[in-house]
Amino acid sequence: MRILVTGGAGFIGSAVVRRAVAAGHAVVNVDALTYAACLDNIAAVAASPAYAFEHADIRDRAALSRIFARHRPDAVMHLAAESHVDRSIDGPGAFVSTNVTGTYELLEAARAYWTAAGRPAAFRFHHVSTDEVFGSLGPEGAFTEDSPYAPNSPYAASKAASDHLVRAWAETYGLPVVLSNCSNNYGPFQFPEKLIPVVILNALAGRPIPVYGQGENVRDWLYVEDHAAALLLVLEKGAGGRSYNIGGEAEAKNIDLVRMLCAILDARRPQGAPHARLITFVADRPGHDRRYAIDPARIRRELGWRPSLGLREGLERTVDWYLANTAWLDALKARAGVGRRLGTVS
Repeated sequence: MRILVTGGAGFIGSAVVRRAVAAGHAVVNVDALTYAACLDNIAAVAASPAYAFEHADIRDRAALSRIFARHRPDAVMHLAAESHVDRSIDGPGAFVSTNVTGTYELLEAARAYWTAAGRPAAFRFHHVSTDEVFGSLGPEGAFTEDSPYAPNSPYAASKAASDHLVRAWAETYGLPVVLSNCSNNYGPFQFPEKLIPVVILNALAGRPIPVYGQGENVRDWLYVEDHAAALLLVLEKGAGGRSYNIGGEAEAKNIDLVRMLCAILDARRPQGAPHARLITFVADRPGHDRRYAIDPARIRRELGWRPSLGLREGLERTVDWYLANTAWLDALKARAGVGRRLGTVS
């Protein structure tokens, strides 16, 4: 297929681009190159004749229309989004603009292209979303594809709105869509504002490792390469109009995750051990969801997918990647928000 990927210079998007090109697909990467994007993320495929880059904002309908006409994709994988909850607390407007308005503009550009092409049945619009749209769980249970939406942060609300737009364009206009909602991703190339890279960077620098509240919040952790494999499988074989929850089957409290990372770093960088001495509990994030968990039964049953890595192995691979790619990290340290606490506005 020729796949148009939005946000392909970001963390999850670049994993999708790399895997898609390796699998023999042609990829058109559309990215606005905002603060969390990095072209180094896709350096491994940048010279491939199967790869093309378009510097464009998904809110720019004219640019999108030109890109669709120029490249004539068989499918769209929509990953471009503002995604950091803390940033959404400080500045929700950017999240509404990109995640809601941007998704609307992309849907309309895709619909116009699909209609002009004779509404081919094989066309597919894959919208990639998050488990945060479902809100917070108690100590038991897991989100399914039928869980009610109950977003609690500006980020989650903006993604919930974009999910609803995609569903509405399928029902109202017949646009062929699939949707997926994932749990917390981690792995190589993650921008250093999220929990796992922050822990690694601060530990290596001997700085305090901030943990919100008492670290009791629970997340399901999904290795990004496993997620990319699942996304391509959903695109290729998922049932039209269907949604799929993609989880790592690896729940952990934040404090347990941080301690696990510290233990891995103790083995890799013993001169700084014990790194857990740097753990510092800080004021909790406003509206911090207590627990997320994904039930991936549908994608396992219908498409035969399961994560390939357990949490410990995935974290070890992640730490090793960051230790081996300090130049990548150094190039990002001057970007806005890196190395300081965000999301304290209540």
